[in-house]
Formats: sequence, structure tokens, C-alpha cells
Amino acid sequence: MEKRNGRFAIIEQLLADGIRYMFGNPGTSEEGFLDALSDYYPEFEYILALQETIAVAAADGYARSTKKPTIVQLHSGVGLGNGIGMIYQAMRGHAPLVVLAGESGLQYDAMDAQMAADLVSMAKPVTKWATRVVHPSSLLRVLRRAIKIAATPPMGPVFVSLSMDVLDAVNEEAVIPTSFAITRVAPEPDAIAEAAAMLVKASKPLIIVGDGIAYSDAQAELTHVAELIGAQVWGSDSSEPNMNATHPLYGGLLGHMFGDVSRRTTSQADVVLICGTYVFPEVFPALSGVFAPDAKIVHIDLNAYEIAKNFPVDLGLVSDPKTTLAKLGAELAKTLTPEQKRMAGQRTTKIAEIKQQQMSEQLAADQAVHDFVPMHLSQFAEELARHLPPNAIVFDEALTHSEELCRYIPPTTLGHYFQTRGGSLGVGIPGAIGIKLAHPDKTVIGFTGDGGAMYTIQALWTAARHNIDAKFVICNNRGYRILKLNILQYWQEQQIEPHEFPASFDLCKPALQFDELARAMGVQAVRVETPEEIKPAIAQALFHNGPFLIDLVIGSEVPGSPVSPKCGQ
Repeated sequence: MEKRNGRFAIIEQLLADGIRYMFGNPGTSEEGFLDALSDYYPEFEYILALQETIAVAAADGYARSTKKPTIVQLHSGVGLGNGIGMIYQAMRGHAPLVVLAGESGLQYDAMDAQMAADLVSMAKPVTKWATRVVHPSSLLRVLRRAIKIAATPPMGPVFVSLSMDVLDAVNEEAVIPTSFAITRVAPEPDAIAEAAAMLVKASKPLIIVGDGIAYSDAQAELTHVAELIGAQVWGSDSSEPNMNATHPLYGGLLGHMFGDVSRRTTSQADVVLICGTYVFPEVFPALSGVFAPDAKIVHIDLNAYEIAKNFPVDLGLVSDPKTTLAKLGAELAKTLTPEQKRMAGQRTTKIAEIKQQQMSEQLAADQAVHDFVPMHLSQFAEELARHLPPNAIVFDEALTHSEELCRYIPPTTLGHYFQTRGGSLGVGIPGAIGIKLAHPDKTVIGFTGDGGAMYTIQALWTAARHNIDAKFVICNNRGYRILKLNILQYWQEQQIEPHEFPASFDLCKPALQFDELARAMGVQAVRVETPEEIKPAIAQALFHNGPFLIDLVIGSEVPGSPVSPKCGQ
């Protein structure tokens, strides 16, 4: 084998693993292998971001869409520090990122020089595994281990620190494709029978699911089990269509912020099946009383850490959701009595009727504001649904407006809808960029808010530079609406009389002109302020060959608030 330096060996290893993109922001300590990239273009391409947060968020979108290891390059301690918020997002969302960051060299460790930092210690809290390559002979070995760990369920980000002297040294390691373990494991038949025995006795069954369903491709198996026992299905840490949102048994998402919201649903069940998630992911979770005192709890997940983490369970199964749900469905089908099947059918009918009534009321409320100015997102979403191709992919960081969006473009199919997760703002634009790179043949549209957009607005430049044909919609309500909703809850809990929202919750002075910002970075854009402008803007965006942004100006009112909106409205 011809001798080559480590900076070339890294790219060869990535190519051997079928990896063709690196998302990053360049720095001096990585310049060696960045210089080597030109030797491998177009088989391997560097996606340039203007700030590290954007590189991580775009890689997160790509990794979520492909479910494959994705490479991020950051620059030393400063760059890693900039990216940590989004790496946290990837950790909470189980995105298989392999984050690489350069260092000036092992020989300088004792010098406490400029930009020196303990990168591994910085990365550990937000990664599955963090390490440092300390000798050229283990460069590829460590890289393969990182790729394997990132991609092994429960997936998640890993970190590898690379010193310039290791990258510049001769590397004689052979390039070998990374080995991946098979995790399609299922419980013993007795455990399946025990779970089925609990579920068939339920009179008020409930199923709680998360993105472990999507990662396991278990939507069909989950739906079959829910239909067999007549159980309503709720999402918890659920950001993908783990169940078709239009299915009569799909109830929606449990609380994101406050545990009391979830408890109102979960405490009513006598048997609860949890699959592919943990309980509960709220920011302010309930500490007790989330389940009825005598309720039976079954928890299925590949991540043993999450089972009985916060609340005891009657049966915990460390296993693959798809395989386990398939076996559980088969066991239920042969175990359910005719009377139990009849009762399950009655529950399904009742749940479906209530859901249909709620949807009718919501659609009627939307029609009541159909011609309002400032607009509601429902006006735009209804029109977009008429023109969006059937195989389009939506990245949803609409946050407080997501419910309106999903009424007209419901998440139905795995791989075609991704919602923000993890709590980091600003994923909407770069996330859509990453997904479009993964699916260049599909229409990809990313929704974000005005507050979130300003975290990563430079991502538009990346879309223009690489001609990434994603479409972006800014839900411009001129404020942090989610904070206004949350402080209403806080005032109520603290018995504080409602008053004007903090001035820091508004973004109207000066007004943000996202169409102008987009054009300044090479992205075509249009501002939409009235209902008549919606249809032409959508047509222009979908027809345009290249990235396109719609600055959608919508109302700033806050549901349930006695406080009048500001910003001139």
C-alpha cells in the first residue's frame, strides 16, 4: 500500500463507509485534511457553513433523514463551543453525528497555548462517546469505532478530537468498512405472552410512542397493535410520523413544556404500553401521579436506560420495537376473545367520533379567521396543501403554529415529516438544507419562526452557495410567542395578575425583513402580508429552481391572553 498521511486516510475511510458529505466551518488546525478534500471531489463534498451551529444543524437534518452516520467538522475549542447547543439537540434526538474537531498538536499540550482546551471534556455531556486520537497508528481504528457507536441504537452524536501532528503523520492503516451490529432483537415468547395478557384485559388502554418507532420502521406494527386493542396512541418525544396523524386512534402529542398536560391523559388509562420513547420529556415534568395507581405499565425500547428511568414498570423489554410489536400483534390476535374484540371496536369508534368532532371545530375556527389581516398560518397551510407534491418532505420548526400546519399537511408517512426536537432554536432552515441534500429528487420545505430563524439565518448563504433547492417559510409573528404562552402558565401558577409581556419577548422594533435578508445572501424571496399574496408566492417558490424563502407575516395574538398584542396591531 502506498504511504499517505492521516489527512488523506480519513477521507478514504469515510468513502469506504459510503459517506459523501462533511458539514463544517473551516479552521487552521483542520486545514490539512480540508486541503486534501479537493483530491476526492465530487465523490466527497464539503458543505460550508458560516457558523458551527449551522453545520451541526444541517448535518442533523441529513442524519435524521438518512438514519446514517453523518460527519461534522468543527474548529478547536471555540468551534466546538459554538456547536454544543446543536449537538445537544442531536443527542436528545438520537441523530448519528460524528463530530470531528482539530487541535494544534499533541506536542503543545503542556504550553496552555492560545485556543487550547480539553475538547473531550467539553463534548462528553452532549455525546454518546468522546475521545482523542493520540497516535497515528489508531486514527482509522478510532474513526471506525466512532462511526459504529453513533449508528448503533440508541443512535446519537459522538466526538473525536484530531491533532494536526496525527493528521500530518504517515498513516499505514488499512481502510476497512466499519462493522455494524444487528439490533433486531426480540423478547422471549413468555415475555411477549405476558405483555399481551396485560393488554387484553385493558378497558382503558393507552399507547405512548416516540421516535424509536420511526428508527425501527415500526409504524405498521404499532398501528396493528393499537387497532387490535382499541387504544389511543399519543406521542412523547415524538417528532416523526410514528403513527399516521389522520388515523382515528392517533391522539396527538403529549405535553412539551408542562407535565400536568400529559398527566391529564396518561392518568386515565388502566394499561399503558410505552414504546420507543421515555416518560416524560417535558421541561417541567410531573414528579408523581402520571399513571393511575393500579395501572399496568409495559415498556419496550432498545435503550435499557430509558425503561423505568423515572417511574416503575410492570414489564420492561429491551428489544427492537418493530420486531417486538410484530410478535405482540400476533400474540394479541390469537389471544383476544370475541368480547374483547367487540369492546376494542367500540373504543375505536368512540375515539374516532371525538377526534372528528374536534377536527370539525378546529377547521370551523380556521374558516372564521380565513380573511383576517394579519393572517393566521392556517390560511397559508390550507393553500400550500393544494400545491405541495405528494412526496414532499416537511421540516417543522413552526413551534406554536405547528398544530395549524399539521391540520392541513398532516404527518402521515415516515421520512416525509420531521419536527424540531431537543429544545435548540434555529434548526428549521439548516435542517431543511440537510434533508434536501439527502433527497435531491423531492420537494423539501422548512418552516421556522422569526425568532428561530435569526439563530441560523446565515444558513441561507449555504443553500445559495451549494444551490440546495430547499424552500423556507418564516412564520413571522414578530415575537417569541412560545415564551408568551409559557409565562401565562407561570402567572397562573404563581397567582400573578396578567399584565404586559416582557419587552424582550417582542421582535418588532426594528422589524425583521426576512425577504431582504434572504436576497442579501443570494436566495430569492418574497414577503407575504395579505391572503391574496399567498397563492402566487407558493407558485413562485415551488417553480423556482434553487432555494427560495417566503417571509410570511402572521398575527401576534396569543391564545388565552387578556393582554392586547403590540407591534402596531
